[in-house]
Amino acid sequence: MREFLLQALTFAYGGVGIVAFIAYFPTIRDLYHHKKASANISSYILWTVTGGTSFLYSLFVLQDLLFRFVSGLSFIACMIVLILSVKLKYER
Repeated sequence: MREFLLQALTFAYGGVGIVAFIAYFPTIRDLYHHKKASANISSYILWTVTGGTSFLYSLFVLQDLLFRFVSGLSFIACMIVLILSVKLKYER
């Protein structure tokens, strides 16, 4: 039973990482297609730095492929939003 619960939790954690990545799409769409400044740059700077730190930690310290995948997706999504937000701000 314990093994089943651990496997279910592992599967759920991977799924949550994918769902969280997909949740960034509306903001990315607003920034890229609609040119609508819908993201707070200060927040995304902090989230990108913390996400990048987590991803680097997963690469160099942990031996956990799932955590690398989830933290990498989060870092990439934050970085995309940050880049698009800064680009939109300085295009105006």
